[in-house]
Amino acid sequence: MSTVTELAEKLIAAPSVTPATGLVFDVMEAMLEPLGFEVHRFVRGEEPDGPVENLFAIRRGPEGSKHFAFAGHLDVVPPGEGWTSAPFAPEHRGDLLCGRGAVDMKGSIAAMVAAMADVPQDAGTVSFIITGDEEGPAVYGTRALIDFMNERGDTPDLCLVGEPTSVNRLGDMMKIGRRGSVNIWLEVNGTQGHVAYPHLADNPLPKLVAIMAELDALVLDEGTDWFQPSNLEITDMEVGNPAHNVIPAKATARISIRFNDTHSGESLSRHIMEIAEKHGGVARPIISGEPFLTPPGEFSQIIADAVKAETGVDPEPSTTGGTSDARFLRSVCPVIEFGLCNATMHKRDEAVAVADLETLARIYARVTRAALSA
Repeated sequence: MSTVTELAEKLIAAPSVTPATGLVFDVMEAMLEPLGFEVHRFVRGEEPDGPVENLFAIRRGPEGSKHFAFAGHLDVVPPGEGWTSAPFAPEHRGDLLCGRGAVDMKGSIAAMVAAMADVPQDAGTVSFIITGDEEGPAVYGTRALIDFMNERGDTPDLCLVGEPTSVNRLGDMMKIGRRGSVNIWLEVNGTQGHVAYPHLADNPLPKLVAIMAELDALVLDEGTDWFQPSNLEITDMEVGNPAHNVIPAKATARISIRFNDTHSGESLSRHIMEIAEKHGGVARPIISGEPFLTPPGEFSQIIADAVKAETGVDPEPSTTGGTSDARFLRSVCPVIEFGLCNATMHKRDEAVAVADLETLARIYARVTRAALSA
């Protein structure tokens, strides 16, 4: 059995800019099969959001035993320019392992695989829910994996997502929930004309300004026990009018709302659409995910106990940050995210401490054994 560092190196060395396919899944399959996993790979979707490759692997325990799942993604964001070394050539620099995906999240996936060496098969059923499209549109990734599991009757009892949740040191934070996300495109149409003859035109800009002013003044909520206040951010405004003496025919804008569990994507979309229509505009929402919460309880305590045993740290349960595929897996079973330090994710020269990889593998092994015996 390769060490967790060697496993991480193999995954990093397989370029997998989203959507990932082919080689990196070959590497993952080669890691899991010797551990007794039955590996299923499939491709779903058409352009523009597909095709996407996914992997579901399962090692079955005794009949009627608990089913614990690890979930994650093999795709990575584009590396960009200016790396000290090649982003897909794993390199050791002192105590660090560098390469795109070291933290988000090939390092965590390597720790999941390494943990299986310390979990006997008779402890229960363990599965891996791995997509090649979490960093992209995420239309044919984890959602397709959920459909696949449901069709087979292989739904887990608990699921741990290996996103990099730690902040200052390994183990200081786990995510027990996430806010929802909706992006809304706003458009106001008018009639183009000469600025000296405004009565012959219809300027869309004052209408858009009125919409944006009302949206900017909105206070969505004050937060809840586990969630910070929902926030609405204006992310784009565009007219595209190169002439100083022309009233434009159209003005557009875009907003992004991250919202807690006092709202739904539908209720917020409806509210924004009403505001836009009141001022003569239209709103077109796309809901990326709904908020979810796995209330503190047995599952979070299992993770906290494992982290404490290996690091001496008490992880803070949190719902901060962006979205992850846990927003889909929440429909299957209780889900919590826990993984490496997130300081270098999506950055140039992404890196993970080798000691953190080794510790994380031990934590994951403890969590798995405890979850299967709970």
